[in-house]
Amino acid sequence: MSATVSSRVAAPAPPELAGTTPLLEVRDVSKSFGSVIALKDISMSVHAGEVMCLLGDNGAGKSTLIKILSGVHPASEGEYLVEGKPVRFGSPRDALDHGIATVYQDLAMIPLMSIARNFFLGSEPTRGVGPFRRFDLETADRTTRDEMAKMGILLRDTDQPVGTLSGGERQCVAIARAVYFGAKVLILDEPTAALGVKEAGVVLRYIAQARARGLGVIFITHNVHHAYPIGDRFTLLNRGRSYGTFAKDDVTREEVVTMMAGGEELEELGHELEEFARADGLAAGRLGEVGRELEAEARG
Repeated sequence: MSATVSSRVAAPAPPELAGTTPLLEVRDVSKSFGSVIALKDISMSVHAGEVMCLLGDNGAGKSTLIKILSGVHPASEGEYLVEGKPVRFGSPRDALDHGIATVYQDLAMIPLMSIARNFFLGSEPTRGVGPFRRFDLETADRTTRDEMAKMGILLRDTDQPVGTLSGGERQCVAIARAVYFGAKVLILDEPTAALGVKEAGVVLRYIAQARARGLGVIFITHNVHHAYPIGDRFTLLNRGRSYGTFAKDDVTREEVVTMMAGGEELEELGHELEEFARADGLAAGRLGEVGRELEAEARG
């Protein structure tokens, strides 16, 4: 089918996932802040072993939807289901307890602390009891090495500051940490936004590995060129509304770009620019005539 900006469809899950219960699903979710409507009637789902790309330009409502999914804000309207059961989160901890982990752009890491300590930040393994309890460095080191190796990164030293890693490697630490602590759904907030081409490719490979391990991945981005190669389905937002969910086979990269930007707005802008160019051409012609008249008068 050819997707247009007026399309509002819900693409079914890929054939291999048909009939399975989504790990996470929202139905007709809306969010208002006073009189401001941030989201209106948004529906989407993600299955195990699937990458769902949530696409939209700045101000489309992606951040608000992330906060609803991760338990920061409750939805004003609509249903939120985890493995087919209705839920209502009161905090991000509730979402984590249900296996929904969010990796934000800032990654929630302390650059001067070691990789192992950042990996277990807030959930440190300990040994000993009572006043003799202390950080179990050996367990942290071994676990961090093992989990990073599963993601394809062999660490030289887990005691090195995490700030010495590249941007893509820090993303890998955050993803591996979320998977280790039981994430079933991984929500990635613009993971490639501040990365170069090579580092973005590294992160996309880690996303593919997470999918292969059976996780449901929600990849939030405004960069279609990063989302299209890795995504299975695409939900597009524009100004808090949804254009629908599309399977990769049903929509081209160019159509996704058009819907993200707002096709009607781009078309209207194109007409305005043509009108400006026409007006500029008339004005330039008139100025040329005036110039020639003044030049003739000066000679006379």
